[in-house]
Amino acid sequence: MNRRKVLVIDQFDNERLLEQALQKHGYEVATLKLRALNLLEIITSLQPDVVVLNLYSPGDEVLVMMRQINQQYSVPVVMFAEDQQTDTINKVIKAGVSAYIVDGLEPKRLKAIIEIAIVRFQEQQALKDELKKTKIQLEDRKLVDRAKAVLIKSQGYSEEAAYHALRKLAMDRKVSIGEMAKNVIAMAELLK
Repeated sequence: MNRRKVLVIDQFDNERLLEQALQKHGYEVATLKLRALNLLEIITSLQPDVVVLNLYSPGDEVLVMMRQINQQYSVPVVMFAEDQQTDTINKVIKAGVSAYIVDGLEPKRLKAIIEIAIVRFQEQQALKDELKKTKIQLEDRKLVDRAKAVLIKSQGYSEEAAYHALRKLAMDRKVSIGEMAKNVIAMAELLK
């Protein structure tokens, strides 16, 4: 099994204790200081399996970076912080952080925290993918119904015959039925 790559963004660990603890657990680690850096560019370049932040409190700049990472690169993020404010916790979760650990940077717990965060992240990704797939199917269903209505009105087909005609067109052209439905609707609008 390949070693997991961990990118550590550390605000104040000058002795690199976090990095050393992660290496003892078998992770491949790159550590950077929390400064004005383009974290998204660094993540794209290093392609870590997980990002770990160690900081006092996640400010607005950090939260914006977390949202960008979540939208553009999609990687689990573990954040160790001192800030226990409910408002901060809510902001961090909304920004897409997989695990927010308060006052809990204990080396013996690191591996479990990171592995749980990765599994939780993967589960969330699976749910997002399923939701996206379901939305596409619902949209396709609506398009198919509209296309059937076009065929019923223009060709005098029954609902069943309109569906079969649509399906046959899709198969003949090797496209999805949703894509064919879009084409039928577009063509009908052109001919109005």
